Amino acid sequence: MFKLNFKIALRNLWKNKGFTLINLGGLAIGLASCMVLLLYVSYEWSYDKQYTNADKTYVVYQNAAANGKTFSWAWTPNPMAKEVAVKIQGVKYASHSTYPNPMLITVGENKIKARAVFADQYLPKILDYRFTKGNPEQALKGVNTIILTESFAKKLFGDEDPINKTVKLDNQDLLKVEAIIEDIPANNSIVFECLMPWELFEKKNPWAKGNNWGNNMCLTLVQLKDNNFFAQANADMEGIYKRNQSGNTAEALLHPITKWHLYSDFQNGKSVGGKIEQLKIFLLLAFCILLIACVNFMNLSTARSERRAKEVGIRKAIGSTRKSLVGQFLLESTFITLLSGVLAFILVEISLPYFNNLLNIQLQIDYGSIVFWATFLGLMVFTGFIAGSYPALYLSSFEPIKVLKGLKIKSDSSVSVRKVLVVVQFVFAACLIVCTSVIYQQLTYVKNKPIGYDKSNLIQIAVQGKMGDDSKLELLKALLVKSGAATDVTTFSKDITENGNNTTSISWEGKSPNESILFNNRGIGGDFIKTIGTELIIGREFSATSKNDSNKVMLNEAAVKMMRLKNPVGATITYGDTKMINVGVVKDFVVESAYQRVAPMIFYPSYLDGAAVVIVRLNPNQNISTSLAKIDELVKQIEPDYPVNRKFVDESFEQKFQDEKLLGTLSNWFGGFAIFISCLGLLGLALFMAEQRKKEISIRKVLGASTANILTLLNKDFIKLVGIANLIAFPLAYIITNKWLSAFEYRISFSAMPFIAAITLSVIIAVLTVSIQSVKVAKANPVDALKYE
Repeated sequence: MFKLNFKIALRNLWKNKGFTLINLGGLAIGLASCMVLLLYVSYEWSYDKQYTNADKTYVVYQNAAANGKTFSWAWTPNPMAKEVAVKIQGVKYASHSTYPNPMLITVGENKIKARAVFADQYLPKILDYRFTKGNPEQALKGVNTIILTESFAKKLFGDEDPINKTVKLDNQDLLKVEAIIEDIPANNSIVFECLMPWELFEKKNPWAKGNNWGNNMCLTLVQLKDNNFFAQANADMEGIYKRNQSGNTAEALLHPITKWHLYSDFQNGKSVGGKIEQLKIFLLLAFCILLIACVNFMNLSTARSERRAKEVGIRKAIGSTRKSLVGQFLLESTFITLLSGVLAFILVEISLPYFNNLLNIQLQIDYGSIVFWATFLGLMVFTGFIAGSYPALYLSSFEPIKVLKGLKIKSDSSVSVRKVLVVVQFVFAACLIVCTSVIYQQLTYVKNKPIGYDKSNLIQIAVQGKMGDDSKLELLKALLVKSGAATDVTTFSKDITENGNNTTSISWEGKSPNESILFNNRGIGGDFIKTIGTELIIGREFSATSKNDSNKVMLNEAAVKMMRLKNPVGATITYGDTKMINVGVVKDFVVESAYQRVAPMIFYPSYLDGAAVVIVRLNPNQNISTSLAKIDELVKQIEPDYPVNRKFVDESFEQKFQDEKLLGTLSNWFGGFAIFISCLGLLGLALFMAEQRKKEISIRKVLGASTANILTLLNKDFIKLVGIANLIAFPLAYIITNKWLSAFEYRISFSAMPFIAAITLSVIIAVLTVSIQSVKVAKANPVDALKYE
């Protein structure tokens, strides 16, 4: 019986090649889109879950009340790990480390900038890195030692055995390679190429040795003996700052490392979500695209119902049961789904390199994964069953006597169900159009919103090696301006587009004792205002020619407002334990999130603790390539032992919008696929309606109706469906986009434009899709439809 049904299925699919190709294409695109989205969701979901004891591992977060709200971050003081290990119940290991930072590693003439981490001996135990060479028990116990990843060791030493060989760190420290570990997976929050002892970090940075509970400068990881200790351990973390530093009101909590990547947003000191919201959107998108593809199969299958009615009637008349007919139609749908699955698999393999480049990640199919194959087969079985269920039940319900007598099939219920399905499809399509429009508007609004300085033609060069010497920096600045490549040059204590470096250790006359304000603190060089293109509101900036401003600071507008200073210039500011005088007020400019209000900032002369970058304003009258080549040449003259590390500020600033750009791009692509598949659904309904009404259309033509009249008649019903879909979609889209926008302090106001665009596009898409089939019917010779009457 199966063999016979299979032959019938093949014969039907081959006989109706156009129908088969449309169904194959719709299901293949739906399955491929679903698979790519699921691969991305799986990749993001697996972040930080590769460790053996990931479920018992936690990141220590700090909650600090300031500026009227609670800030949360995974930055903690140096002594936190030791305190937790000794005082908190149930702790197996506690480790402190730096975050990955680029550092120069040299072997002979081979000089490579690598992401480096300084950590104590417990980090490899907590994250159970797999050692391929060396002794894990002795790892990070020395001072001048280093652990390399496999790929980085190969870059440095080729095929030689690197164990006990030496490398040079930042052209200063000679380090012995003590071990090799497997490469850190890309979907890991702490990705590095070399690991060095914490004692070496303290040797290079003596300030890090002190037990300063007010200095948040490292990452602290904690592994519990068992998760039964979690509640008690988290309770014991409360008050840990106050117990170690009088007056410190910060609080600490344990945040699961498995949630670190996806649940990174905090409100009032509690995790409220983060990237997980984006993954939920993509999961919903994957499910809806697949469902739309299934609906299309139903529509196209039932559109051909009259052609198969006699087949069903004859088979029932000679003894076929409804059960066997349902099996026949399900077999057809399953078979075409399997073919679609093969095509979808090919589409996924072809498209993955593009999406990897687009998302800057490495999605790949794990052919050895049972989970992958089980999911893939499950998707195909689910799709085949869902897509074939309604056509099978509907077609197998025909009464043999009626269809064999040539009587009309009652199709009212079919039409109503099909119309509901098309409405559902276009609800989703209209929602996508509105949401994509709002994402685009918000992104454009924030990108074009003034950020307080001119980021065009502005580059920053990392200060490395000898460049850190003040005299070398002054020489470089002079040479850059003299060369004509730059018009202005200054220094900054951090990448101008990066977060970090903040303090609450600022006080002034009139400050409430219970008030806590978080200030961003940055060191700036002379000519800073002119170089970055911002504005000095009042007062003066630091001297560019002398170092007489070591006891002076400057504030931004947000700081003056927060401090309620009526006469900011000349005000005495206590910075830590040092009294300083404010000499100027700088216009607010963005260094953190472009979506949030500018935080209070305090500036000090960058020579007090060293500059991190040199900021250069390129000469607009000179060719950019020529200027960059000259800048590189001059930097190499000052510091020949380091590769030049420079980047355009506007390119760095773009990184702030990465998540929103990703959401917008994927929504555009997969929303487009969903709309395309929805068009196939409309085509199916148009086929059905045209077949049902061909005699009516022929009579109307005989009575004088024009092609335009016929097209209007056929399109009118579909436009109604699209209108109903938009009426349902608009409230849903408003709720979704309003919730998304609520996360931003700077956001667009709602306008009618996205909704007008949605209804206009959906109507145009519907009319064009339906008209493809309707024109053929409207122009057909009425004699062909009426000659048997």
